[in-house]
Amino acid sequence: MKEERSLSLLQLMVNEGLVPSLEEEENRKTVIEKLKQVHGSESDIDALCVGPYFATMVDDFFIVLYNMLKSRPEVSEIYCVKDVKVPLMRFVFDGILIDLPFVQLKVLVVPENLDILNPVFLRDIDETGWKSLSRVLANTQICRLVPDLKKFQSMLRCVKFWAKRRGVYGNLNGFLGGIHLAILAAFVCQCDPFVGLSALISHFFKKFAFWPWPRPVELQDETLHPTLNPTETRLYMPIRLPFSSYEYCHSNITKSTFYKIRTEFLRGHNLTKDLLKFDFDWHNVLEPFPYTKKYAWFLKIFLSASKQDELGDWVGWIKSRFCCLLFKLEEVQGLCDPNPAEYIDVNIADPHVIF
Repeated sequence: MKEERSLSLLQLMVNEGLVPSLEEEENRKTVIEKLKQVHGSESDIDALCVGPYFATMVDDFFIVLYNMLKSRPEVSEIYCVKDVKVPLMRFVFDGILIDLPFVQLKVLVVPENLDILNPVFLRDIDETGWKSLSRVLANTQICRLVPDLKKFQSMLRCVKFWAKRRGVYGNLNGFLGGIHLAILAAFVCQCDPFVGLSALISHFFKKFAFWPWPRPVELQDETLHPTLNPTETRLYMPIRLPFSSYEYCHSNITKSTFYKIRTEFLRGHNLTKDLLKFDFDWHNVLEPFPYTKKYAWFLKIFLSASKQDELGDWVGWIKSRFCCLLFKLEEVQGLCDPNPAEYIDVNIADPHVIF
């Protein structure tokens, strides 16, 4: 019966387009190859631009490379996100959303087969560059530490789909980002390495519905010594990065979004604690959050600009400060407490319409 539950979940993922086809996988690989040549499904690509010591973020990355990318016919909706912890360019390349941060290495030439994890290349990297590297380092370590990579990938696809459906996905909006969910899913895979996919999902909800936050979640890694950073326990949901004993995932989780996430973990647990029930259905677990039934009032934010380029920069700036709005709303007593984040909708207006 548990095997049937896993198979039905996999089929649901295929029906929802969560499992990329061979054609989509090839398209993603082609996009990455094209990106490498710039110097001479709903999932986005987190890439990393690596430059030598004389290449600067201000000039070479945000001006020279920006103009090179902008001139390519495959690129659209490109804009720079500068005033954030991890500055990056965001654009659509052949229909796929790309997040492209930058890191400067202390080398004269960046070889094509660069091993970015080599300690020699990680020396003397500034704080901004180190944060840009964190995604690559984290993803590499997660793939190394999970007992079954294929099972982990299937689980993560499902968990991300759940988070998006239930309105708890998106670090910029104060919820869980991709790296948070990846580490949480990997943690469950390490704890229960021999169970099937459906049981992993059930254990995921149970584990974090009752997790004693702010106790940090840490992957088991014999090469690192577990440590507790007192400053990080002030976070609502501290999750340690798997390549460091003291660094944690950047988080915008607030009081209200923490409450929302915990509520959804508990709901998921209640719906999956008995996978063998006759009427069990994954569609109930993954049902979209009923915003219009739960709330009568919503706040919309309209952004507009006379030019598309200006709108892109404006959108990036606003998104980078969106969590500040959540903090302000939480300070307003009686404003749909405890979940202001649930009823905020960001709507990007037509760039040619001025409000």
